Amino acid sequence: MGSSPNLEWIKKELAKKRKMLLLAAKIAVGSSAAIYIAQLLGLEYAISAGTITLLTLLTTKWETVRLSAFRLVTFAVTILLAWASFAHIKSMWIGYGVFIFCVVLFAEVMDWRATISVNSVIGAHLLTGHVFSMKVIKNEFLLVLIGVVIAFLLNLFQNNGRNEQDIIENMRYTEERLQQILRRFAGYLSQEEVLGSPAPSGNLWDDIIRLEKELQDFILEAYEYQENTFHSHPVYYIDYFEMRSDQCHVLHNLHYEVKKIRYIPKQARVVAEYMLYLADYVVERNVPSAQMEKLEGIFRDMKKEELPKSREEFENRAILYHILMDMEEFLVYKQRFVRSLDERQKKLYWNDMD
Repeated sequence: MGSSPNLEWIKKELAKKRKMLLLAAKIAVGSSAAIYIAQLLGLEYAISAGTITLLTLLTTKWETVRLSAFRLVTFAVTILLAWASFAHIKSMWIGYGVFIFCVVLFAEVMDWRATISVNSVIGAHLLTGHVFSMKVIKNEFLLVLIGVVIAFLLNLFQNNGRNEQDIIENMRYTEERLQQILRRFAGYLSQEEVLGSPAPSGNLWDDIIRLEKELQDFILEAYEYQENTFHSHPVYYIDYFEMRSDQCHVLHNLHYEVKKIRYIPKQARVVAEYMLYLADYVVERNVPSAQMEKLEGIFRDMKKEELPKSREEFENRAILYHILMDMEEFLVYKQRFVRSLDERQKKLYWNDMD
């Protein structure tokens, strides 16, 4: 038996709170340490080292590496722009406006928007002192260096083991929900006659919408995990959740098809039985070859059926055929996912598959 949706929701909320606490702790420790080191070195504006650490820590591991490099690269450009703006324009507010304009324009052209905040802080320091000596430039450079180095070191600690475990739990949760949705569709199609009753029963529509939203969160978490590790293989998790999101969208469309049925023809039992069969194979390590073959057999059998005798029967049979086509699309998404796996990914994630 799977865990209840409420229990899963509590687990997800606890995981979010754990990440928030870890981030808050890293920012507090990192910012304090940066200020302390800057004070030990006798730097002016030592508190800015803490601010730079904070701004850099609000990123993932890979983003921290990239952002730290961008901050150091743009430092020279910032000094040059500050000198051109402040040393040649007497008005403080006009000079700062010109400086910010140039800094923002440069950052946007280079697609380095995240560097603007720190560069503006450096500019404010230079504008206040109005001195461009080597000592002042060295002071500003050390503030940036201290901030990015401490942020880089602290972002090496990401509790990735726990985060990966959360992702795997999300995978099992997704599979369980998809299985339940398929079985509820099958239960509806197993009825002999509905004649205007709601289709399908219960809150299945809400469940599909909820799962679609949850899958978007799972994709973002997988991206975050990938950005917090120096390995390339976590893209597997991103591809997996995107595949499940596509499958969930198929079930979304399937709901529209089922709602159109007002009389369940006898052929619906075969479709329902197939859905029950398929639900058992909505698992991570399944290659859907056998399920595709069984579905092709159902298509062939349906073509051999005698023609519908009424318009209503024709319409309902047509809907059933569309439902089977939706099931085929559902399987195709998994098939594409499996084919996209390289040997390294299969070894890492599917090495114990029978």
